[in-house]
Amino acid sequence: MRYPALRLRRTRVAPWSRRLHAETTITPADLIWPLFITAGQEEEPIASLPGVSRWPVAGIVARAKEAAALGIPCVALFPNTPADKRSDEGEEALNPDNLMCQAIRALKDAVPEMGVLTDVALDPYTTHGHDGLVDAAGYVRNDATADVLVQQALNQAAAGADIIAPSDMMDGRIGLIREALEEEGHVNVQIMAYAAKYASGFYGPFRDAVGSRGRLKGDKKTYQMDPANAEEALREVALDLDEGADSVMVKPGLPYLDIICRVKAAFEVPVFAYQVSGEYAMIEAAVAAGAAERDALVLETLLAFKRAGCSGVLTYHALHAARLLG
Repeated sequence: MRYPALRLRRTRVAPWSRRLHAETTITPADLIWPLFITAGQEEEPIASLPGVSRWPVAGIVARAKEAAALGIPCVALFPNTPADKRSDEGEEALNPDNLMCQAIRALKDAVPEMGVLTDVALDPYTTHGHDGLVDAAGYVRNDATADVLVQQALNQAAAGADIIAPSDMMDGRIGLIREALEEEGHVNVQIMAYAAKYASGFYGPFRDAVGSRGRLKGDKKTYQMDPANAEEALREVALDLDEGADSVMVKPGLPYLDIICRVKAAFEVPVFAYQVSGEYAMIEAAVAAGAAERDALVLETLLAFKRAGCSGVLTYHALHAARLLG
């Protein structure tokens, strides 16, 4: 069939027809909302993430109730550990009454229908800002770190976490965590592996949010992935799935849509993207400069993730998007 019998614009004429012919859809059920926890008693706005704040535990519960009312199924928790509780070894990660565990218990008590995803890595707990234990040369020790991450995961699972999300990129940690969860009876706790997490320049505002930016010594290139590599991402995903991950994550999001697409095509498993802090900040900066309209950018970028193959997206715009989609 050729023009004029074929006119692709016919189905675009009316809004109802555009909705009817949409190939990709996004709903609030596709969103995970990252939330930052503070030990303080008041909301703490984050300057480099306009519109995003750290919240005390009571505030985290209130935000989760907002999210649940809008149909968001899951929140992701990240603590800003007080300076006096940080150490070179990150022992506070194993404290059953740390900020993360307090927030998990409060959420599961107040909003039991809300899924709780918890970050497993040591950077919010260390004085040096790295995701693991470092040796005298500043190199992050893989196996010793993995042993601590297992205990951190068990600590969070015991508090009531629904999804353990290791973001550290240590080799072998997914298998060790899965085995430990099974042995401790946490058979229904999911693992969402940060399987392809790149050493990106888009993480700056997040590090402000968890208080690690000024502490970080060196960079994370010895454990996070090289942005030049795609085949390596497929190897990382394959290993994490083989070790027991229930789903995998690609991070950051928009600069790595090709990776999301390839992972989904190769493995046909649930794939999530993290629309990271730098991506959020760029959208907000464009809006503030009068260069773009927030609603359009938020929905277009979320559709891009779904079109690439994502089952869901971690995004700081989750609440705003859910209201738009509601």
